[in-house]
Amino acid sequence: MPEGDTVNRTATRLDQALAGQPLTRLDLRWGQLGGRTFLPAATLNVTSRGKHVLHRLDTGWTVHTHLRMEGSWRIMATPEVAAAALHRNDLRAIAATAHWTAFGLRLGLVEVWPSREEAARLGYLGPDILGDDWDLDEAVSRVRSPSADDPRGTLGAALLDQRNLAGLGTFWTSEALFHQGLPPWQPAADVSADSLAALLTRAQGQMRIAAETGVQSATGSTRPGELAAIHGRSGRPCRRCGTTLRIAQIGPELRVRWLPYCPTCQGGLAPTDDGRPIRPLGSAPRARRR
Repeated sequence: MPEGDTVNRTATRLDQALAGQPLTRLDLRWGQLGGRTFLPAATLNVTSRGKHVLHRLDTGWTVHTHLRMEGSWRIMATPEVAAAALHRNDLRAIAATAHWTAFGLRLGLVEVWPSREEAARLGYLGPDILGDDWDLDEAVSRVRSPSADDPRGTLGAALLDQRNLAGLGTFWTSEALFHQGLPPWQPAADVSADSLAALLTRAQGQMRIAAETGVQSATGSTRPGELAAIHGRSGRPCRRCGTTLRIAQIGPELRVRWLPYCPTCQGGLAPTDDGRPIRPLGSAPRARRR
């Protein structure tokens, strides 16, 4: 799933293309929204909140979209838009001005709200790690406080819970935990506030760079295959110690996630890991001998 840096960059690009301009087209191909019209209208701004994109209109409506697993927004100069682009099967939304057209492809959610309801509808989210109103102390406090549906309060699950802080996903969470040498399954309440603050501050800095450049790198390298220290590398050697990286099941039963980790750098095998040999992620199974 695209994480906060990707969504922030998406919203920024949409804002640059659409803000302050009258819309010539706003086509929402999602359920009952398909028959509604919201024009005439102009775009006030487009912003992000965690993993949510908010497109605010001067008529008092907000178009809310979520990329979920495969969604994206693409922007094209309006004079260059071919008719075929308007009839894609995976097209869920179109927002156009005389100069630019934005295509929402494979979006996971499209909604329209009265703009005055934004705070109530997204009020469950924790502080946005890339937001102007980011509150580090509040985020640390939420992460260290077990939730009712996860009384064990594992650190990995707490960081991924958007109610604690908005914007982190498995990439930035696993990379930050590895850098700090913290196991994903450790109770969040057992982690010092200073350690957690350092983890979030590092992740925030890297996410800001990724939002600006479009390159999601936790290592400082921009070379293919070198962007991550641990994410997407289970079954391969740890770049730090050479131990085979593994993957652990994290979180309560109804919200299980998987996070990679290094048994040497992050405190041994996970409680849910049986220690069996694992193949590198993405490798083909070995052929059976006849």
